Amino acid sequence: MTDTAREKSATQGPEEAHRLDVVHVEGDAYAVAVRGHRILVDQPVDAGGKDTAPTPTELFAASLATCVAFYAGRYLLRHGLPREGLRVRTEFTMAADRPARVATVRIVIVPPPELPERRRAGLLAVASGCTVHNTLHRPPEVGIELEP
Repeated sequence: MTDTAREKSATQGPEEAHRLDVVHVEGDAYAVAVRGHRILVDQPVDAGGKDTAPTPTELFAASLATCVAFYAGRYLLRHGLPREGLRVRTEFTMAADRPARVATVRIVIVPPPELPERRRAGLLAVASGCTVHNTLHRPPEVGIELEP
């Protein structure tokens, strides 16, 4: 994979911390601030929220799906193939037991109609190596702490 296909900030290396900040908005809604962007999350009405935005779990699945799409798109670009028509469909299920977690994720890449048969395996291989997918296979150390 070339550097052009890797997800990284132009100003941060791999060892530097990437920061975001989450702040309560109202009810079960929170705003995420990241690099000057704002993303909202909420809960569905039946879970006590107002359903004003996706849930954190939906954003988790969306993160994986968009990462796959990004890598697939860069593969197409590198090979001079059109990205028009590229889609990624994603479904996930929740585990029935505890702890609460996503149990399964199914990702289907819908390639552009013009994708030559000989490029299909390469597209799948590159998209399967996206940063979020790799992270799920080699989980990071996660620390949750309370500020003093």
